[in-house]
Amino acid sequence: MRPTLNIIGCGKVGKVLARLWAAAGVFDVQDIVNRSAGSTRAAVDFIGSGRPAAGIAAMRPAAVWLIGTPDDQIGRACDALAAAGVLVPGAVVFHCSGALPSTVLHSAAEAGAAVASVHPIRSFASPAQSADGFAGTWCGIEGQPAAVAQLSSAFAAIGARVVPIDAEFKTLYHSAAVFASNYLVTLLDVAMQAYEKSGVPRDTALQLMEPLVRGAVDNVFRLGTADALTGPIARGDTATVLRQYRAVSAWDRRIGALYKQLGKLTAAIAARKKGPARPG
Repeated sequence: MRPTLNIIGCGKVGKVLARLWAAAGVFDVQDIVNRSAGSTRAAVDFIGSGRPAAGIAAMRPAAVWLIGTPDDQIGRACDALAAAGVLVPGAVVFHCSGALPSTVLHSAAEAGAAVASVHPIRSFASPAQSADGFAGTWCGIEGQPAAVAQLSSAFAAIGARVVPIDAEFKTLYHSAAVFASNYLVTLLDVAMQAYEKSGVPRDTALQLMEPLVRGAVDNVFRLGTADALTGPIARGDTATVLRQYRAVSAWDRRIGALYKQLGKLTAAIAARKKGPARPG
């Protein structure tokens, strides 16, 4: 008999996971609660199984509970679940936030459940496309051992690649994605501004940047960050670096400060590339 799954807040992530688990025979999707009856029915229709429930107190006991609400509502939803008296000892309660640790589910743990967090590292903008392309998705997982063990198997069964993370540094873990994605866009925008300041039209600047950016990214994933590093700092050309810093600072002091800080961090990467000095 397959374990039962209930979902509180079945948005895009919840719908995708439940649909995949139901199709793979991992869980029997049982009860679903959303803010409105319409969104609950839409989730059930997308998943292809389960039933709408009028509220948390109306949900039946289940082996596994996913709290898929927005981050700022996860704690309150968990408190409501713990207070409803429908948690059975040994049940698993988890959320999929990349920013919050599993400890936000402390009220469920105090009620006898095993808690965890599993964060799929992908976009869920289109649930249907996300479901079709989910296999191979990396998922950061942390929490209590019993929950981690069961959920690791459940995610692996739908093609996920699960990587353990340290709950104490969950926010730092989430910031890594911001550095790798959001701030990369910011840096490219700064580069575009510098091109424009030097007289290069924006559309042309994008064309100039594309081979540089794609080459750098490809090299990072092929060689690693240290061996992918090129440019004046990697060459030890401090005179060029100093001239650039002065020119950027004269143009925009904020971006000059950014250039200086990035230069220090880049110098540390260059030092790793060169490796320790050999004895003479």
